[in-house]
Amino acid sequence: MMRAGIRGLGDSRSPSSATVLELLFDIVYVFALARLAGRVADDLTIVRHTLLSEAGQTLLFFTAMWMIWSLNALLASTYDPRRADLQVVLLATMFGTLVLAVSLPQAFGQRGVIFACTYVLIQIGRPIYLTYALRDHPGRAFAVRVVTWHTVSGVLWISGGISGGLGRGVFWSFALAIELIGASTNWPIPRLGRHPLHSRVTVSQEHLAERYNQFFMIALAEVVLEAGAAVSFPGFSTERTITLIAAFVATVSFWRIYFYHVGPGRHATASAAGVGIQLSRWASYSLLFIVGGIICTAVGFGQVIEDPHPPIDWALVVIIFGGPVLFLIGRSYLERASPGTPHCPMLFIGVLVLALAALPSVLLPPVAVSGAAALILAGIAIADGRAHSRGSETNPTL
Repeated sequence: MMRAGIRGLGDSRSPSSATVLELLFDIVYVFALARLAGRVADDLTIVRHTLLSEAGQTLLFFTAMWMIWSLNALLASTYDPRRADLQVVLLATMFGTLVLAVSLPQAFGQRGVIFACTYVLIQIGRPIYLTYALRDHPGRAFAVRVVTWHTVSGVLWISGGISGGLGRGVFWSFALAIELIGASTNWPIPRLGRHPLHSRVTVSQEHLAERYNQFFMIALAEVVLEAGAAVSFPGFSTERTITLIAAFVATVSFWRIYFYHVGPGRHATASAAGVGIQLSRWASYSLLFIVGGIICTAVGFGQVIEDPHPPIDWALVVIIFGGPVLFLIGRSYLERASPGTPHCPMLFIGVLVLALAALPSVLLPPVAVSGAAALILAGIAIADGRAHSRGSETNPTL
C-alpha cells in the first residue's frame, strides 16, 4: 500500500468502475443542468423578443460546462482518481463548477467576470497540475499542449468577462471555438505534435463508459424533475396529468433506446465483452447531443404542464420535437461501427418521423403535441427493439 501511495501519477491506472467521489462530482451537475434548463425556459417565455441571441448564450454555457465534465471524465479514466492529489483536483473542479452554475443566470450581466475567471482557472489549473505531476513521463507533452490551447482561449474568456455587452458574446464564442477545435484535433502545437492521449498512456474504456452512463442517467432525471416540479405547485388536472404521463413515457423511451440500441453486427461483441463500449473521438460530442436533447425535452414538457392551454407557440413545438431529434442523432453516432458496417437506420427513421410530425403540430393543443412526441418516441423504442430482437440490456457501443 505504501508503494502504491507514493508512486508517480503517470504510473497509476484508472479502475474499471467509477469512484464515489466522481458520483459526488456529478451531483453538482444536477444543479448545473437545472440552471441550464431554467435558462432554456426563460428563453421561451421571458426574453422571447431576443430568442435567438438568448438561445445562443444558453448553448454556449451548455457546451462550456460540458467541456469541463468531459475533460474531467477523461482525466479520471486515465489516472487513478483514488489518489489524494487527484481527489484534490476533482474537488477543486467540483467547487469551481458549483460557482459556474450559480453564476449562470447573470453570466452575461453582473457575474461575467466571476464566470470567466472561474472557468479559466478550472481549464488551465487542471493541465498545469498534470504538467507538474507528469514530469519525465510521456504523457506530460499532452498536458503541455492542453494547457497551451486553454491559455490562448483563457485570454479571450477573461477579455469577454471584462468587456461586457456584445463583445462578451463575441470573445466567449471565439474562446469556446478554440477549445472545441483543440479537442477535436488533439490539441496540436509545433514541435510537440498532435499525438492523442491514448498513444502516450492507457485510457480505461470501462471507466469512461461508466462515467458516460452515469451522466446520461443524471440528465434523464431532469425530465422527471422538470415535469414533477411543474405539476407539484398547481396540482393535478386532466391536461397536466396527461402531460406528466407523456413525460414519463418519454423518459422510459430515452432509457430504452440508449441502453438497448445496438448497431448491426455489434450485439455479440457487446455481450461477450461485458462492457459494450469502445472509446472513439466523437463519443463525447455524441453525448453532448444526447444530453442537450434530453434537457430540451424536459423544458418542453415542463412548459406544457405550466401552461397547457392552446394555442401552442412554434418555438415550444421546436423544443418538444427537437429534443428527441437531438437525442436520436447523438445516440446513433455514439456507437462506432466496424469497417464496412453501416449504422442502424432505425434511429434515423425516427428522426424523420419526428420532423414530419412537428410540422402540423403548431395547429394542435399543447397537450396533444406533448402526447404525440411521447408516443412517437415510444414507437421508436419498440420498433428498435423488434428490429434487433434483443432481450437484455447492454451498455451503448462507441
